[in-house]
Amino acid sequence: MKTKSALCAMAIATLPILAGCSSAGDKAAAVGRAAPLVVPPDFALEPTAVTAIRPAEGGQEQVLDALFGGAAPRSAAEWAISTTSGNAETGIRSSVGDPQTNTVNKGSITRDIIAAPEGDGQTAQAVIPD
Repeated sequence: MKTKSALCAMAIATLPILAGCSSAGDKAAAVGRAAPLVVPPDFALEPTAVTAIRPAEGGQEQVLDALFGGAAPRSAAEWAISTTSGNAETGIRSSVGDPQTNTVNKGSITRDIIAAPEGDGQTAQAVIPD
């Protein structure tokens, strides 16, 4: 008896939901049959007057200023690095891997580290947390 009354209560509770579904279909069909918008012929539209021309620059800078608060003061070390480095050679990226490019010899330890096989060593173990 309990299951029949619970079933009847659930059926009565779902009736408003099902009634809402049937009316949603009518609204969707009415939207598909709507007439297109038409501008009346007596409605005169005037173009806007040309005023000051907006500068092409400044938009990106304004966004960066709003996001990050403007330019930060440079430290003495950063300023020294950026002013003393000079200009990069043209095409430097394509000649870096060239065998004729002069590089600094960093010794056999660096060469051994680069040539070492991937994986755990004798005294060290790499752990990637989940």
